[in-house]
Amino acid sequence: MKILEVKNLVKTYGSLRAVDKVSFDIEKGEIFGLLGPNGAGKTTLISSIITLEKFQEGDIFVCGKSVQRNASLIKSFIGFMPQDIIVHGYFTVKEIVKFYSGFCGVWPNLDRIDYLLKKFDLWDKKDKKVRYLSGGMKRRLLIVKALVHSPKLLLLDEPTAGVDIQLRNSIWEFIKDIKKECSILFTTHYLEEAENLCDRVAFINKGKIQQMGPTLDLISQLTTRRVLIKYTKNIEIKNQYYKGKSKDNYESFSLPYSFTVGNLLKELNLKQEYIEDLKVKEGSLEDIFKSVVNVKKK
Repeated sequence: MKILEVKNLVKTYGSLRAVDKVSFDIEKGEIFGLLGPNGAGKTTLISSIITLEKFQEGDIFVCGKSVQRNASLIKSFIGFMPQDIIVHGYFTVKEIVKFYSGFCGVWPNLDRIDYLLKKFDLWDKKDKKVRYLSGGMKRRLLIVKALVHSPKLLLLDEPTAGVDIQLRNSIWEFIKDIKKECSILFTTHYLEEAENLCDRVAFINKGKIQQMGPTLDLISQLTTRRVLIKYTKNIEIKNQYYKGKSKDNYESFSLPYSFTVGNLLKELNLKQEYIEDLKVKEGSLEDIFKSVVNVKKK
């Protein structure tokens, strides 16, 4: 079942085409990463999905319902965690969560609220005013608000931006765990994060999807494996994958994923005593990102 379908979406601001014929979908229980540089169109897409932005062409469907014709219903299907922390003045933690649950059409919902406050270590702070929480606690509160009405689709806009390592790891575990309940679309500039969490990713730049597919498939298809070998003596053993000598005197080879390190050593016919050291660096989403946005490697 497709929880989200974006079909040929076009969004313009005057002469600027912020989103240009974008199409993708998300299946039930899937984690989908939307990756790209600042200004690529990610926030515009998310704003369109949650009905904050009107688009000129195409359509968006959440659980089979068009956002253009079912805006109020769509909001009950979606949980949204924004990047920016919102301070709720003089409300306590539990008050603001109850208010937000009612806003989403679920009231009084006390069992769900208590469950989430305990799950995200906010139970002891439930009667504390939100403005007095630490930054990490406010970030947890955003997650609770996004989940309080049991959404079908969870949108996370850079959920780990500016958080410490401990909270980042707990958010990672939360994302892995929550996919049992709902599908997830999230944006991030931490490409290692997307690589570890996402079933599929899409790279967007200048409003257009440049690459999209299963995470591991994209890495194997669009990147190479770098192999560094340091010889025990000054010899020249090369093949078609040889890329030159590194600064620390390693011989560098760039291999397609169909050609293993074992294949390389066999083709080079290297005796074991000729190898002082060997390092392998796998391709990554960062390599794809650099090619998509034309960032030159140093």
